[in-house]
Amino acid sequence: MKTRFSLTSIVLLLALLFAGAAQAVKPDEMLADPALEARARALSEGLRCMVCQNQSIDESDADLARDLRILVRQRLVAGDTDQQVVDYVVSRYGEFVLLKPRFDLRNALLWGTPVILLLAGGIFIAFNARSRRQLATKSLSADEQAALDAILRRD
Repeated sequence: MKTRFSLTSIVLLLALLFAGAAQAVKPDEMLADPALEARARALSEGLRCMVCQNQSIDESDADLARDLRILVRQRLVAGDTDQQVVDYVVSRYGEFVLLKPRFDLRNALLWGTPVILLLAGGIFIAFNARSRRQLATKSLSADEQAALDAILRRD
């Protein structure tokens, strides 16, 4: 009984491990040319579903994702290069449609600002600590020492 339970558990676990993501591409969307279909699938994996937002259009069942998959295939059949197809989709839906955004100045600022702020904060803390150390290590002048001694003698 124990062996049967553990064997069933292992089989179920292996089935879950090797189960790939369900592909949402319907047979009526597929192109007859295997090379064009492979290009379309590769492009679809890099485009974000605007409805699901965390899935590619290749994985999404949303109507908009289907429309985008068909659009990609139409552009490829029309003779566009992969870059032209991506540029066309980005021009219609914006940079957000790319699962891996292109590197440009806006993205550099977006990713670089936290690093710059951390560095500026670190520099501020270092200078602040240094100035405090300098203040703490200053010795009293002769007049200040005499005044302090006089106050201490009074008490």
